[in-house]
Amino acid sequence: MNASGPGYPLASLYVGDLHPDVAEALLYEKFSPAGPIMSIRVCRDIVTRRSLGYAYINFQQPADAERALDTMNFEVIKGRPIRIMWSQRDPALRKSGVGNVFIKNLDDSIDNKALYDTFSAFGNILSCKVVCDEHGSRGYGFVHFETQEAATRAIQTMNGMLLNDRKVYVGQFKSRKERESEYGAKAMEFTNVYIKNFGEDMDDERLREIFSQFGRTLSVKVMIDEKGRSKGFGFVNFENHEDAQKAVAEMNGKEINGRVVYAGRAQKRIERQCELKRKFDQLKQERFSRYQGVNLYVKNLDDGIDDEKLRKEFSPYGTITSAKVMTEGGHSKGFGFVCFSSPEEATKAVTEMNGRIVSTKPLYVALAQRKEERKAILTNQYMQRLASIRAIPAPPLLGSYQQPSGYFMPAVPQPPSRAAFYSSSPVAPIRPTPRWTSHPPPARPPSKLLFSYCRKQNLTIKHQ
Repeated sequence: MNASGPGYPLASLYVGDLHPDVAEALLYEKFSPAGPIMSIRVCRDIVTRRSLGYAYINFQQPADAERALDTMNFEVIKGRPIRIMWSQRDPALRKSGVGNVFIKNLDDSIDNKALYDTFSAFGNILSCKVVCDEHGSRGYGFVHFETQEAATRAIQTMNGMLLNDRKVYVGQFKSRKERESEYGAKAMEFTNVYIKNFGEDMDDERLREIFSQFGRTLSVKVMIDEKGRSKGFGFVNFENHEDAQKAVAEMNGKEINGRVVYAGRAQKRIERQCELKRKFDQLKQERFSRYQGVNLYVKNLDDGIDDEKLRKEFSPYGTITSAKVMTEGGHSKGFGFVCFSSPEEATKAVTEMNGRIVSTKPLYVALAQRKEERKAILTNQYMQRLASIRAIPAPPLLGSYQQPSGYFMPAVPQPPSRAAFYSSSPVAPIRPTPRWTSHPPPARPPSKLLFSYCRKQNLTIKHQ
């Protein structure tokens, strides 16, 4: 493998799947036998400073980096096999999909090294990974080859082959957007129909009898519980898409056993979740757009304020469509919302009510914002405040002088600690150096005030 090829011009390695306790010193100890190292950086979370599980190692010579890659890949450090590949700073190569192969239906015993050893016969591998979770392998992985020709050879040779007695699928990697686009086109030609809400009085044979009038069925299944009773939903798989489409059109909304049933295209769980999320986000956006500029957020509410009192306090400023104090366990959470019929009324309420004391507490009133908007505003304010603090130079101290790089402050002598005078060590304690090492300072002459005091007390002053 040549480290001077496109995509990895420097002698820089990516080291992944690291144990959280692996730091730069340990990596230096492991990798320095391969050759002189310029720098090592373990990537960490900017807030918690915890390791993100990967690092970058920069060698002085590409040959040393290549030696480390060939000899140390998948070596176990702190109980985890590490994964090494050339550092690809340009994300376009990773995201393009060129030379990237997707493998699924892998046996649980197939790990990164086994996958690497299996596919390395087809060409140089840039990266290789079996996707895992806390329970182990998830049964699929990726191999990124240096060239598309090597990826094509791997697909043609390995697709449908047995790996540890399991037939694997090997194909060209496709991005999520491409998969969703293809799946959406295929979904329109469905053959599997999902039926629900037909109650407990239903079995496979009766469901087959009801739906067989629309065409030839390949399988019919009523889902049952542990006691063998119908769960109220099932599936009918037709041979042709047209028959399935006809069944949906005829049976959706029809009564069976006195119940209005639903019939529609069967969806995968992830597809249903994505569709529900899209609908929820759309409804939330529509609701927020409808109340944009008229919904107020009110906080610092007294515990005794309920919905009616909140409405009464804001009613002088316009027509209120809703007023709600947020509660938890029957107790106020200290904030709520007031919605007006027009933006002008809401603006007037903000101007008049913000800071006004209601039941011993000053209210905070502002236009309601989405959580994402509030988070973005707070983050921006924090970053601006942090930047302004960093921009303010430290004030010059007495006895300091300014250099081009900043301020220089001389060391301030500290008083010796008590341990310097009272030590339990057999060594003689270190005593502070006296300020006058040769002769004591000359005695100061007595002041006139002292003479006057001594005369009154019949005292005599003697000079030493």
